[in-house]
Amino acid sequence: MVALPAAAQAPTKCTGKFVNPITDVCWSCLFPMSVGGLNIWPSGRPDTPNPGLPVCACGAPVPRIGIAAGFWEPVRLADVSTKPWCFVNLGGAKISPGFDIGNGEVSAQGQVGGTQQSTSKWHVHWYVYPLLYWMEILADFACFEQASFDIAYITEVDPLWQDDTLTALINPEAVVFSNPVAQAACAGDCIAATARLPLDAAFWCAGCQGPMYPMNGNVASHVGHVQASRLALSRFAFKMHREGLAWGTMGAPGLCNKYPMPMLRKQQYRIQMTNPIPTVSGKAACSPIGASDMPPQAGRSFPVKGEDMGYLIWRKRNCCVL
Repeated sequence: MVALPAAAQAPTKCTGKFVNPITDVCWSCLFPMSVGGLNIWPSGRPDTPNPGLPVCACGAPVPRIGIAAGFWEPVRLADVSTKPWCFVNLGGAKISPGFDIGNGEVSAQGQVGGTQQSTSKWHVHWYVYPLLYWMEILADFACFEQASFDIAYITEVDPLWQDDTLTALINPEAVVFSNPVAQAACAGDCIAATARLPLDAAFWCAGCQGPMYPMNGNVASHVGHVQASRLALSRFAFKMHREGLAWGTMGAPGLCNKYPMPMLRKQQYRIQMTNPIPTVSGKAACSPIGASDMPPQAGRSFPVKGEDMGYLIWRKRNCCVL
């Protein structure tokens, strides 16, 4: 394989823009909303199963009775870029600490057995972004995540994100699924995620984007910027759950409290593009992990100013409204 070292590559500029919470957010992605198993605000978007009973109880020793509500909440924002320290959703700012960390080979192309091969290396910045709480939509609704804006995670300082060998410390099971039979099952996950919801049982698959392992930003089969960036983001979400930094919020177990979810349930999330061109309408505007990126994202990645990607993360929440 022949590859240009990072030092030989032309310098690149970080691009992006701040997210406008009014015009850059797909507000129809809030729906459907449910009470128990009944959709009180239907939507054409697929929904995860909700608790069947409309009544719930939380607390001890005397439980309090409430209403079991289900909805989708925008809670996280993510930069996904091949350029280290590129903060896409902060206006395309390049905020570097001034020392050589997080750098390396961004992309490489070469010949392997006469076949062209493309790889890419991505970094992710993870923001706490509880939009509904900030905008005071239903101000007294305690089910919304109540937090302030924060940059919660940057992969440039994480050695497990840089190296496949070190990544094995948190995903030792990856070796079991690195075979053609296991990877062939990802075709079914791709179809299911595009048609409705991904297959949580196929946790080693990121659907149409590729394999979920290794849990880092090293993409071995780079087809396009949208595909590769969504794959890196899906892997990062899995990594956050594996490390106990993200928890489960969907289904009956999440009615009273968040719960540990070391094996990511892909159905819990929807991904909406915010940069370079926001997806704010249409059924596929906020598609689940692993869904095909062709219908909603065609033409949304372009040279020079459209290579740094930003995404808004929607999370399913089932909550007991007391």
